[in-house]
Amino acid sequence: MDFKHVSVLLDETIAGLNIKPDGIYVDGTLGGGGHAYEVLKRLSPKGRLIGIDQDGEALKAAGKRLKEFGEQVTLVRDNYSEIERILKDLNIEKVDGILLDIGVSSYQLDNLERGFSYKSDAPLDMRMDTRQDLTAADVVNTYSENELFKIIRDYGEDRFAKNIAKHIVLARKDKPFHTTGELSAVIKRAIPMKIQAKGGHPAKKTFQAIRIEVNKELTVLNESIDKMIERLNPGGRICIITFHSLEDRIVKTKFRENENPCTCPPDFPVCVCGKKSKGKVITRKPIIPSENEIEINTRAKSSKLRIFERCK
Repeated sequence: MDFKHVSVLLDETIAGLNIKPDGIYVDGTLGGGGHAYEVLKRLSPKGRLIGIDQDGEALKAAGKRLKEFGEQVTLVRDNYSEIERILKDLNIEKVDGILLDIGVSSYQLDNLERGFSYKSDAPLDMRMDTRQDLTAADVVNTYSENELFKIIRDYGEDRFAKNIAKHIVLARKDKPFHTTGELSAVIKRAIPMKIQAKGGHPAKKTFQAIRIEVNKELTVLNESIDKMIERLNPGGRICIITFHSLEDRIVKTKFRENENPCTCPPDFPVCVCGKKSKGKVITRKPIIPSENEIEINTRAKSSKLRIFERCK
């Protein structure tokens, strides 16, 4: 199948990057290359884009889409958490902008074999990087009831987490889970019918939680933001698009800490910790998609964009 992915908050992100024509930019979640294409269109022949993605199929699709820009584009199959090593390997010290579009792409959701979707029956996989060992089946079949409960509670924010974990552990005693359909059916049994009638798909939050666990998405995001801000040139910007509250909270907190890293007690008359601000938060409130964009692309609905600028 073709790699289809509609870029979310595209205009707002490109504007937020404040692109310099001769600059170097990093797209840490390249996907199909939608955001990257718009960045490259605004660069002079001296400008450069480094596109990172851990999904081999995404890189192949982006390579085709960005072919016209020739040697201005460097594609790297890796996780954006490795940005320091990636830039070092490319002999790049600092960059002028970094973009992250966190979460699962439309292609990954629609490509049923990848096991991201609860809407059909497919192998229980959910790996963004198919080279890694841990799959969704491993999580569902080997994690303890308490571990599953915590993942579903914390990453899925599902109030029925305890009951879902209990049902999963009971069901796997009979036979291990192999498919998304089997898991979805068990989750349905764990959630009261009257709740199912009101809300969205009963498996949505649990699938989100397991996907985050398989790909260590929150850990990677939390550990990467400081490193990325360090790699920005003065006046360089980082734009991060998130799709749920847990990610957004991490970005908001990290940006604030980099703007005001002082750890002195509030009653100290002067700062003695010596920690200096790395820059400023451009978005006091996150930028959200317009009603028009949501109408065209329903997956944009929960997206939020936050922007940070390195001090000049």
